[in-house]
This record gives sequence, C-alpha cells and structure tokens, in this order.
Amino acid sequence: MLLSKGLEVEMYTGTFQGNVVGLSEKVVTKLEGFVREPDSRNIEYITAPLFSYDRLLCALVKPRLKLRNYLRTLGDYTIIPGSTLSLGDTNFFYRSDPNNPYHSYIEGTYSTKVVTTSIHINIGISDPELLMQAIRLIRMEAPLYLALSASSPFLDGQVTGFHSTRWAIFPKTPTYVPLFESHSHLIEWTEEQIAAGIMQNVRHFWSSVRPNGNRRPYNLNRLELRICDFADNPVIQLALVALLEARLWQLFDDPTLDPLEKSNFTSTNRSEDLVALANSNEIAVAHHSLEARICHWQDGRTILARNWIEEIYQQVLPYAKKHGFSCFLSPIKKILCEGNTAQKWLQQYKSSCDIRNVIKTAMLEMAQQEEELEDKLCQSIAA
Repeated sequence: MLLSKGLEVEMYTGTFQGNVVGLSEKVVTKLEGFVREPDSRNIEYITAPLFSYDRLLCALVKPRLKLRNYLRTLGDYTIIPGSTLSLGDTNFFYRSDPNNPYHSYIEGTYSTKVVTTSIHINIGISDPELLMQAIRLIRMEAPLYLALSASSPFLDGQVTGFHSTRWAIFPKTPTYVPLFESHSHLIEWTEEQIAAGIMQNVRHFWSSVRPNGNRRPYNLNRLELRICDFADNPVIQLALVALLEARLWQLFDDPTLDPLEKSNFTSTNRSEDLVALANSNEIAVAHHSLEARICHWQDGRTILARNWIEEIYQQVLPYAKKHGFSCFLSPIKKILCEGNTAQKWLQQYKSSCDIRNVIKTAMLEMAQQEEELEDKLCQSIAA
C-alpha cells in the first residue's frame, strides 16, 4: 500500500544561452496539461495523483520532453534550470494574461518576487484531522526539503549570498501562519484572512506547506509541500517525494511525532514558539541549505540541516522498505554526500566566475537526464 502523490512543476523557458524568455501564452494553446503563471516566463505542468513511483517518474519526464520538442518549433528555445532569474531580468513583469484581475493584484503587490520556479509535492491524506497532524509535522521539517532542493544562488547575473534566493525573497502570505490545532482552526483562520483582505482567495495561501483539496478549507484531501526549489533531476524530485511519504508513514505508525505532543517546549505559547522556530529555520536554510545550523523542534538543540536529514533518513528507511519504495529514497544519500544544486553551482562559479556558463552546463545535463530516463524507464512501462 502506498499513498497517492503528484507534483506541480514550475519551470522557465528561454534560449540555449540561458536567457529566460516568456513563452507560456504559446505553450498553453498548443500543449495539453500545461498551465500559465502570472508572468509568462514560467510554465507549469501537473501530474495526476499516482500511487506508483515508476509511473510518477514517467509522468514527470514525458511532459518535459513534449515541451522541449515544441519549443524547438518556435526557435532557439529550451527549458532553463534554477529557481530564480539567474541571468535576469527582474526589472519587468511580463504578464501572461493581462485581463486576469488576480494576476493584476499579484503583479502590483509582489512584482517579480513571485517569478520563481519550484516543485510542489502533493500527498493524499483524506482524514482532515490526520491531515492537520501531518501538516504540523511537515511544517516543522519543511526547511530540510529546501536544504535538499536549493537551486537558486544567483539572481540578475549576481551571486546573492543565498543557496535559495527564491525562498529568501518569496512573499510568504499571510506573513504569520499558525500551527493549526484542528481542521476547524484552519477553517476559522482562513475565513478571517479572506474577510480581512489578507488573502484574496483560498489559493492565496503561500506557506511552506498547506492543506489542499477540492473545496478548501472545507473539503481537504492532500498535504501540499511548497517550499522546495526546482530540482531539475526527476530522480531527485522523486527522492524528495519518497522522503516525505516515508516520514508520513512513520507519523501514522507513531502519532506522538505530532509537534504539539512531542516537543519539549514548555512555554504557555508553545504553538507560537514552534512557528517562530520553523520560520527561523527556513531563513537559515535559505542562506546555507545543508550547512545551515538550525534548531530541532523536539528538544531545541542546534543541529546541522544535513545531520538532521541523515537522522530522519535512518528513521524512515524501514518504512520505505516495508512499503517497497526504498530505492527511490536512496538518492537523498547522494545529495548529502555530493551537495545540492546550489552548492554545485557555487563551486563551479568559483572556478569560472561565469554564471552563464554554469547555467548552460546545467541546461545540457538536464536535457541529458530526461533523455536517459525516457529511454530506460518510460518505454519499458509502455511495453
């Protein structure tokens, strides 16, 4: 038995020289399954909820190959890796739908701070109270997924000092999100935010993790992890999914993992203290990713992000083995050993001092990964 899972994948389109170019208006009219973002330089596709990791991997690869083939018909265009506009330009917002009032609000309120790419991981959980419990746990550990996926050390042709510039600048909305104690707490809070105009609608909830469903906040059926930068390798994307699913199976087996129950924080405002801790950890990880010194929600000890991930990996590995997906979890160890995308890019930059060359090299590697996966996996599944 496995949980259902799907991904929302945001990417940039642009030239083979690494310049991001807005093409989403053309793409969405020609390719089924792609949707536009407010700025035309982003394009998104969404996989159906699937239980099988093999099929989910294929569902991640095929749309990207389809997109690449279509972009070639438009000229010298391809998919650009990274989660920020590494080579620019953040001075202009290129509207994909000038007649959309929600897009007008986003452009006027946030400008290009939202013109980033990422992967959103959705895991099916139908029981609303169990979902709230899962949200609480993953909210506290969301920075670890950012540490693994960080891929945005550049912006406008400059080194920013962050490993995830995307999460450092992204306008989290609302600015304060509580640790929801129940489904009713979520409903009441959401209604208050919309009534006050803080949220424009139920989609205007941009936190590291949120509950999702067909009629949110009332009818919910999945956890959505939103903090991850765009990991260009589909195998790494699945490893993040596997780590998340395995952690959830551990929680289901041991409900005391709930931060409201397991945390040693004893203040009268423990929930608020945990929120502050999570926010602080997110900032630290946006700066230093795997090397960030962060605070553990259970006992308050300081720990390196990479060491915390290693601890969780060892805890959840038996659950991944039990449910038959441990092979998809194993790339986490490779990231811990070799570094994430941001760390690799920064190391390459130190050697060349040429951000464009770093991006162009990553573009070639990304395309090669997809072709290899298509040849080895998707055709065998189709057979």
